[in-house]
Amino acid sequence: MTTATTTAGPQRTRSSDTGPRSTVVRRLLALGRAEGVLLLRNRTALFTALLLPVLLIGGLKNVLDQQAESSPGLDVDSLLVNGAVGMVLAFVVYYNLTAAYVARRGELVLKRLRTGEARDLEILVGTAVPSVGLALLMCGVIGVVGAATLHLTAPVNPLLLVVGLALAVATLMALAAVSSAFTRTVESAGITTMPVLLLTQFGSGLFVPLEVMPERLADICRLLPSTPAFQLVRVGWFGTDGSAAPTGFAGTWATAAPHLVTGSVWLALAVWGAVRYFRWEPRR
Repeated sequence: MTTATTTAGPQRTRSSDTGPRSTVVRRLLALGRAEGVLLLRNRTALFTALLLPVLLIGGLKNVLDQQAESSPGLDVDSLLVNGAVGMVLAFVVYYNLTAAYVARRGELVLKRLRTGEARDLEILVGTAVPSVGLALLMCGVIGVVGAATLHLTAPVNPLLLVVGLALAVATLMALAAVSSAFTRTVESAGITTMPVLLLTQFGSGLFVPLEVMPERLADICRLLPSTPAFQLVRVGWFGTDGSAAPTGFAGTWATAAPHLVTGSVWLALAVWGAVRYFRWEPRR
């Protein structure tokens, strides 16, 4: 009897340990699923994510056509696709995520999540999962539609294209965390995000290509936070950033090197700013 009792105890303990354990992936998926439900219920956020970029892309086409008249040789089709991708990332990732961080902070959701198993980085990334997923899906649609209707060639360097997208998403996520620290309410997010959105649209080669700018102004714009990532996307797909003739797979790495360095520096600064200034609960 004593032996049976002794062996039964450990067996029950082992069976209780075989249940599902919380992992980073499961926590991110759970956070992302909850945030996705909230995004679907928010009509304003859906409008910003789905319709506003489409409307801006229509305006972008008209602007590029006008610029092509005064700048012969301007590749409007490649600029349109690159600008559309940048526009989607700016509004769906940066703007939507800034508003989401502010909303969850005001509802004390972020504060409560910190008392659980999820780490700080997991909370921030999990909140971003729906916005990032939606943005990448829209970028994929833009790529397919652009390739079919504009008869664009296949990406020259797909790896560099993926690196550019990843760098853009990571930088915009970090900037959203920084912007949320200076945003009191969801309604005021439209004001606090305006500087970054305007710099992204008009200074990162989306609405106004860098090659049509004065040389000194173009050099300054290449140093903006979002410009390197968008230039990497352009180089990865079309083999050029507009400063020289298109090259092949090997040549794209030399063209991309300065953008990789500048983009990495800005990503590090944005992450530092997020760690330094992000607030997990409302001010009292």
